[in-house]
Amino acid sequence: MYAIRVFNAHPRYHLRHLPAIALVRRVLQGEKIGRAALNIIFIPDRRMISLNGVYLNRWYTTDVLSFSFNENKTIVEGEVYVNLDQARRQGKEYNVTEREERKRLVVHGVLHLIGYDDSTVKKREQMHQKENKYLFTRTGT
Repeated sequence: MYAIRVFNAHPRYHLRHLPAIALVRRVLQGEKIGRAALNIIFIPDRRMISLNGVYLNRWYTTDVLSFSFNENKTIVEGEVYVNLDQARRQGKEYNVTEREERKRLVVHGVLHLIGYDDSTVKKREQMHQKENKYLFTRTGT
């Protein structure tokens, strides 16, 4: 059972909820997660700087932050904050659409909540492969 909610907290961009929910479901099903309660929140730079500073003592913007609320391993619980301003900049930098970059950030954040880590080159490559699996194939759905 999945409880997935999407919130638009950006003053200029209002994204449709259903595509994000479907993408999160694809990742959870592909990773064999039986139960999850997740919030996906789309935010601007200013809010991301605040979150990054308050919780990680990094007073600068970033693209995505994941906060796990897991107290036990029977359910994946947490929030994924996606910075829409940074997604727009990164889309241009990586030569992909803004939409494609937003989707990658959602998947990346959910993978973190599941337990994936990108602290080393090898782990970062593994996460990137997982992201591509859920973004470009229909396996795991």
